[in-house]
Amino acid sequence: MKRPEISVTPFSVEDIEPLIEAGADAFLIGEERYGLCLAGEFKREDIRRAAEAAHRRGKKVYVSMNALFHNDLVDELADYVAFLQECGADAVIFGDPAVLMTVRETAPGMNLHWDPEMTATNWYSCNYWGRKGAKRAVLSRELSMDEILEIKARAEVEIEVQVHGMTCMFHSKRKLIGNYFAYRGKQLAVERGDGFLFLFDKERNNKYPIFEDANGTHIMSPNDICIIDELGELIEAGIDCFKIDGIFKDPAYLREVTKAYRTAVDAYLESPGKYGRLKGELLAKIQAVQPKNRPLDTGFFFKETVY
Repeated sequence: MKRPEISVTPFSVEDIEPLIEAGADAFLIGEERYGLCLAGEFKREDIRRAAEAAHRRGKKVYVSMNALFHNDLVDELADYVAFLQECGADAVIFGDPAVLMTVRETAPGMNLHWDPEMTATNWYSCNYWGRKGAKRAVLSRELSMDEILEIKARAEVEIEVQVHGMTCMFHSKRKLIGNYFAYRGKQLAVERGDGFLFLFDKERNNKYPIFEDANGTHIMSPNDICIIDELGELIEAGIDCFKIDGIFKDPAYLREVTKAYRTAVDAYLESPGKYGRLKGELLAKIQAVQPKNRPLDTGFFFKETVY
């Protein structure tokens, strides 16, 4: 049975080594200028150091370039891709064909992972981008378990699935909140971190965190995905990578969650029965460190996508 990779989102270079000890196989990093919804800001020297730290332990580093690119940034892409190749990045994560074309021209040996955030919803699209050069497709976070399993069964590329953390439900290139307050004559900084603004859904009693960065406005899920006690079908299906997203959490939280998923995956590969005995305990450990204002659920794995 295939051992799925566990990919995590570190906050800084200093988090790499502790997360390796916790069981991480790969690290998703990047710079806000080029990537969407990153857990930490990794400038060029940080990327170089992160790659060196990961490669010393036989782990991988994937760099996000899945922002929405306008003309003003297109001319920068080749230089950035050349840098990533030079420092040994193991893959570039893209959504825009401009990145794919740039990688083909500048670093044709570089691996590509297709991640358009919300639109990787069928096997045909995954295979289309695979035939264009992508090695892996990162699926939409709003798919059911049955849809994920069907995509994997018919995919010609590796498949990555987010199994834990906050998800982005809406993105706009415009700074909607900042513009709104500017229109009202108020100066309000809308920043990443604990000082979220929230959209409140009274009917469902949900609060959706909203923040702005260089890429525009992002509205995030009110709950965190957690399917540590539902991993069996995904492992049996041969899902290639489980992603743990630590955005807006702290390093200690991410280490504990990574350790729990590493234990769960290894237990299942040893014996599904062992996993069955452990999974309740592992879920309880995650619940113990989970922020009180961020309930855990299984996302859309077992329910219809309804807003």
